[in-house]
Amino acid sequence: MEYSTAFVVIAGCIGLWMTWGIGSNDLANIISTAMGSKALSVRQALVIAIVFEIAGAFLGGSEVSDTIRHGIINVDAFVDNPQLLIYSMLSVLFAGAFWITTASYLGMPVSITNTIVGALVGVGAIMLGLNAIHWQTVGYIATSWILSPTMAGVIAYLLFISIRRWILGADDPYAAAKLYVPCYLVLVGIILAMMTTLKAFHHFHIVLSLVETGFTVIGTVFLVMMGGFFVLKPLFRKAHLNRHMQFVYIEGMFSVLMAFTACAMVFAHGSNDVAIAVGPVVSVFDLIDMGSEISRQWVFNGITLFGCLGVVLGLFMYGRKVIETVGSAITILTPSRAFAATLAAATTVVVSTSTGIPVSATQTLVGAVFGVGLARGIDALNLNVIRNIFMSWVITIPVAAVLATLCFYVLKIGLG
Repeated sequence: MEYSTAFVVIAGCIGLWMTWGIGSNDLANIISTAMGSKALSVRQALVIAIVFEIAGAFLGGSEVSDTIRHGIINVDAFVDNPQLLIYSMLSVLFAGAFWITTASYLGMPVSITNTIVGALVGVGAIMLGLNAIHWQTVGYIATSWILSPTMAGVIAYLLFISIRRWILGADDPYAAAKLYVPCYLVLVGIILAMMTTLKAFHHFHIVLSLVETGFTVIGTVFLVMMGGFFVLKPLFRKAHLNRHMQFVYIEGMFSVLMAFTACAMVFAHGSNDVAIAVGPVVSVFDLIDMGSEISRQWVFNGITLFGCLGVVLGLFMYGRKVIETVGSAITILTPSRAFAATLAAATTVVVSTSTGIPVSATQTLVGAVFGVGLARGIDALNLNVIRNIFMSWVITIPVAAVLATLCFYVLKIGLG
């Protein structure tokens, strides 16, 4: 194919640009609750981002990547002219990279899911007509954009209400925390089991029976409990604390839980958003002769790892503005509030990702933060910031579609 080497280089460069933008926006949004609430230090956030972003991309992202590569545009229509499909994927990558970088500069947490899907639909409809779009898949994705932040908001609202009622509002908050914090640790263990252990088995095509699944979840929960109790042990041994210090130690306990839930959420982000980012890149490489199936797998793994590194670099080079927007501008977060929001978002994302539907981790976490703020009353929310975020979500799809379409025509006219 003419320009094959150039296409591979361009796809790799734009893909790196886009994953850098995802790190500065989407992953910054994911980490924002932990860092905005001061539950994690910068060093701790860096370690969690590297380890669990890579783990999520390799162990949990295959279904979503396949949806992006094949599930939205009818690629069979490009059999006679695969070069047009390459133009399309390069255009989608450019639109995603440009828009998410612009949004990061403005400090707005936009969704890479909305951007990529909007760009794919725009290019596919212009080139092939509306009938070439798999509208049923698009409908599922669009529905998830509404349901996922709503579900996360409801779960976060209920979680924080329970924390406030059973612990923060108790006559003896510290004693109540020692009783109920282990219960929340169990919830964290279940989510980690569902997101990591079970997905790892699925990735390696290991089919578990219902009993084996149950034992796997119980074993993972036990390990999380042991690790959690080891870290929490010094916080459980205090006595004769005044009420103010009781709350200080309680928030310290939730900082520990927040570290576990941050791991879960970053894993979910890696399994969803990195897969979305590398999907168009892999499509370009698929159309170039890369040799044997083993070579293709190595290339896919290399692209995924490359994307993970780009995401982590983007987070720590330019993620500050989005972290400030979500971590402190929507509502004031403490470790207990951040824990409720992040656990709710992680629960929502892993359920959606398991179905292969690329749900927006950004929208999910913002919805969860909104739910926590609402639990404290409407006055606890910065409605101006929420309005701006919502408007950025609304314009993302048409902007991405227009950018991708313009880029496609430039490539088609310029390269023929």
